[in-house]
Amino acid sequence: MKAIALDVMGGDFAPCEVLKGAKEVISSTDIKLLLVGQERLIKKTLEKIKFGNYSNLEIVNAPEFVTMKDSLVNYLRGKPNSSIRIALNLVKDGLAQGMFSAGNTGAVMVNAKFILEPLKGIKRPALAVVFPTQKGETIVLDVGANADCRPEHLYQFAVMGSVFFKEIIGGDNPKIALMSIGEESSKGNRLTKETFKILSQTDLNFIGNVEGHTLHKGVADIVVTDGFTGNVALKVAEGMAENLYSHFKNDFTKNILHKIGLLLLKSGFKRLKKKLDYSEYGGAILLGVRGIVVIGHGRSKTKAIKNGLLTTKRMIESKIPEKIENRIAEVMNA
Repeated sequence: MKAIALDVMGGDFAPCEVLKGAKEVISSTDIKLLLVGQERLIKKTLEKIKFGNYSNLEIVNAPEFVTMKDSLVNYLRGKPNSSIRIALNLVKDGLAQGMFSAGNTGAVMVNAKFILEPLKGIKRPALAVVFPTQKGETIVLDVGANADCRPEHLYQFAVMGSVFFKEIIGGDNPKIALMSIGEESSKGNRLTKETFKILSQTDLNFIGNVEGHTLHKGVADIVVTDGFTGNVALKVAEGMAENLYSHFKNDFTKNILHKIGLLLLKSGFKRLKKKLDYSEYGGAILLGVRGIVVIGHGRSKTKAIKNGLLTTKRMIESKIPEKIENRIAEVMNA
């Protein structure tokens, strides 16, 4: 039976919302969940939410946990018995095939790269997200694992992204684009210009540069960028989505005519909110390490936790790390 190590202590609403999400998953799938966190608190919360008894459930005690305010030193040295580190070690030791956490993103990434190590041939692991667009979904990477990158790193991001898209989204020969400040190959900084030359000479389906304002149009299946730029783009998109929905909701409730209009448009707004809601996608995936690591939003509640665990399960079943390693080997040999 495949197992997922769940960081019960991670997130703004842990452990209650995390365990509620776990309950929805474990009651409807055959996956085993290893609940990693403070054992006494986990048991108390399980009773509180009337979790029930499941044979495919196990509690793994982790006396410490990383907060959102902890520093890099605490990530690696200050808390050796944190729920994040213990969950990752369960993956490393083969007791779990993947881990999910809605905790400190930096702590998960740093510890994952340190504990699980990069796949053979991978220079830098990358954090990938599924980005909703007008035409469907686009994979954007890196969105935070590497603030500073070299052209060869972005090339490997494109390769990893193509494997992920094929296995998870579906479809051969995905269209790959490079995020820049202009569509022309001459636009951008040194990193984008040199990466453009490299991608143009590969067998990848590289379609050129895309700008930030065209990202939502879905012109590419995969968009590669450095982690600094990708993270800014992701945060701006999240903020715009929340602001857009809030703006319409507030504006349309100012008078009776607006309220009537809101009722007529309610179903449309619900579809829009669902499409832009991060909880629908579960989390970001750290590609390029020896194991499955999915990182949820810090504000994840039951629905987001559930979808994050289901994403982790799907990644395990698709054997993404092995396929990435094989593809990188092919590229290096070529």
